[in-house]
Amino acid sequence: MRRLALVLLPEFSNLGLAAVTEPLFVANWLAQRTLFEWKSVSVDGKPVRASNGAILAVDGDLAAARDCASVFVLASFEPLPSARSRPLTRWLQRAARSGLELGGIENGSLALAEAGLLDSHPAAIHWDNLAGFQELFPKVRITATPFSLTRNRLTCAGAAAILDMMIAWIAQHADAPVAEEVARHLLLNRGRKLHDEPRDPVIDQARALMQSYIDEPLPCESIARRLNISLRQLERRFKEALGRTVHAEYRLVRVERAHQYLQQTRLSVTEVAALTGFSSVEYFAKVYRRAFAMLPSEDRRQATDAPVFRRQPPGVTLAPQPARRVLRS
Repeated sequence: MRRLALVLLPEFSNLGLAAVTEPLFVANWLAQRTLFEWKSVSVDGKPVRASNGAILAVDGDLAAARDCASVFVLASFEPLPSARSRPLTRWLQRAARSGLELGGIENGSLALAEAGLLDSHPAAIHWDNLAGFQELFPKVRITATPFSLTRNRLTCAGAAAILDMMIAWIAQHADAPVAEEVARHLLLNRGRKLHDEPRDPVIDQARALMQSYIDEPLPCESIARRLNISLRQLERRFKEALGRTVHAEYRLVRVERAHQYLQQTRLSVTEVAALTGFSSVEYFAKVYRRAFAMLPSEDRRQATDAPVFRRQPPGVTLAPQPARRVLRS
């Protein structure tokens, strides 16, 4: 039997918690014996608020995890203040010295990284948090996979990938046949098709170049030349597929990166403007305000009621997107 502690940080994802625990329950149910036990803890032992507003009682504080062989840290919105908690950091460092298996679920990986426990380890980070994470923790090796399982370290980008990770984890700590049965019961053995629509490889390659040249944007003519296509042909393909010019798409790519830096790091607005290739802070603020209906200086929190970057459908240009008002029960 393996005991697992789930450290819940404020604004954690209830979906993430369910995705961790439900496969464990199904494994125990299928085996008709207790293969896994788990408990939820918080840093101070008090109930924790999830990102959807639910308040979850826990089984105790960090000391309640003393009999567990594995520890998963779960975090989602507003992760940095909790991840930088000195009591949590010190406790995780002691746990690592004791040989415990440590995992970061979604932004829970920030807590492990803050404690220096992911240096030189592969880490699976959600795409929306990738830019900020890389800026804060350059020593961590980012993996392209949705989750990573190595000896005594585990990271997961979150959402549906948690279920896949838990199947692999159950196979590692119980046995493969049980893990396969759990996958079947959770309908995880079918193929997942993320994109049904046909993709234009030229547009994908052009966007990859844009992503690689954020701080010093390439001229659109240079992008076309690197793809062995005329600028006129490239513009036509962008207009047909996305309803936008090449320049407008490039600006959108840079605004998305700026949005991530602003919400996920403590870089100044001036630094963010420079890192995303804007010639002046004034122009950056103008473009940003068009996209999010607020100035960059006002968008410094990765919270549930903060502005959300959304790619517009073909034919729609950047339009103001006010911050969401999240209803709490």
